[in-house]
Amino acid sequence: MAALQKSVSPFLMGTLATSCLLLLALWVQGGAAAPVSSHCRLDKSNFQQPYITNRTFMLAKEASSADNNTDVRLIGEKLFRGVSMSERCYLMKQVLNFTLEEVLLPQSDRFQPYMQEVVPFLARLSNSLSTCHIEGDDLHIQKNVQKLKDTVKKLGESGEIKAIGELDLLFMSLRNACI
Repeated sequence: MAALQKSVSPFLMGTLATSCLLLLALWVQGGAAAPVSSHCRLDKSNFQQPYITNRTFMLAKEASSADNNTDVRLIGEKLFRGVSMSERCYLMKQVLNFTLEEVLLPQSDRFQPYMQEVVPFLARLSNSLSTCHIEGDDLHIQKNVQKLKDTVKKLGESGEIKAIGELDLLFMSLRNACI
């Protein structure tokens, strides 16, 4: 029995020390720790395909030439404000889904032939991220995404054109956050 108590005691001390460190880390972060699921990853090869990369950037360039609003940036530092590096893939998943459903599909008849090639590619990325989620509170991320959505909706069709014109930024942000 004494041997069992001696072997358990260091284990309990280690667990207690780890718990204290975890609580300290949470306190330093303001309690805002939200573990990200391991499914928030995309394969690097998705971003190493020259043809679809070129088509995505050409679509963005074509839409940008039709974008008259140079004062608004959808995908920029405001979108990432308050979002940790480990949460950015989840954030970009939300932006990708919005862009697909609310922007690209309604505008699918425009910017051909690029649109017909880029939309299925982005849909595959979205499908790959379908199990990506945050365990815990994602309100801070949802607020940032909602601001982007509100801006696009407020600008109407020109907001949709702007979102298409920023597909290159979406592509790069997905690559940076998710691989």
